[in-house]
Amino acid sequence: MKALTTGLDEKPLSWSLQFTLGDWNNHATVRTSHHDYQLPPDVQQQLLTRFWFPPAFLPYLAHPAIEAAGTDVMHRLSACHLVHFLDYTTLLEHRIVNRAVETIIHGELPAYVPPRMKNAALQLYTDEGYHALFSNRLAEQIAKLYAIAERPVMPLRITRLNALIARTPENSRPLAWFLLGFVSETIIARELLDVCRESLVSSVSDMLRDHLADEARHSRYFSEVFHYLWLTLNGRQRVFAARTLLDIIVTFFEVDERWLKQSLRGARIADSAICEILDSATSVGARRQRARNGAVATLDALSKAGFFALPNNLKLFARAGLIDE
Repeated sequence: MKALTTGLDEKPLSWSLQFTLGDWNNHATVRTSHHDYQLPPDVQQQLLTRFWFPPAFLPYLAHPAIEAAGTDVMHRLSACHLVHFLDYTTLLEHRIVNRAVETIIHGELPAYVPPRMKNAALQLYTDEGYHALFSNRLAEQIAKLYAIAERPVMPLRITRLNALIARTPENSRPLAWFLLGFVSETIIARELLDVCRESLVSSVSDMLRDHLADEARHSRYFSEVFHYLWLTLNGRQRVFAARTLLDIIVTFFEVDERWLKQSLRGARIADSAICEILDSATSVGARRQRARNGAVATLDALSKAGFFALPNNLKLFARAGLIDE
């Protein structure tokens, strides 16, 4: 096979990409974990010192109206957030990430797929199915515990990602699907790493840590495949990829306003406080800061692939506030 080049200086690129998930048989959660992800019998006792979801990731919990409502309300809102996150994860793994993986497995991308890359993609597909299973299993238990009945059939983010694909020209859709998977997997690995540092209910902690162990490998794999793919794209495809990547990253950090309003009203938070919370969360500055902080691993992978060596890409992402020019 011809030596790959950066497409910028036409010098061979020195790298050693493995296109594997490591020793998958002995490390993948679906093969090795013994956790059953059942809520512990002493869950209420654990909640005296632990959380459903880290409060630092839910800044609205610091609003005076919520603090005044007390610990039980805070736990309910955290549980609602976790259920929403798990429902979203279940759909993300099945409908978005595994569709992205299919573009690798079935040769839909505009690049040769080495056998090792395809084999790892098949393993990753299996992992994501298991992640959907344990996410759904835990979500159902927490929803039952708190009698959470109003759960969106389709979270806003999934709807918007599907809309992005729908408006993409058909001949570019496989590439767009892959880019969705790349952004998703590099973002979620960082999110899980941060979340797992907190003291959470034991079964939630077990599930998130198992998920993180897999996603750390998935993030590396998708970063390698993106690097490999980027070098094969022509100028037109690179322009499309750059614009699509920016749209995807922005979408991943939008707030689901309708769901959040519903969650807060379910906890009987006053409408005036809800308006203040939503205004703060949806401001341009807040959106940009979430994206800039949350997409660090994605932006690093882009940089290592030579993406920002193209001045237009640098300017595009700088104007969006994701990087410094």
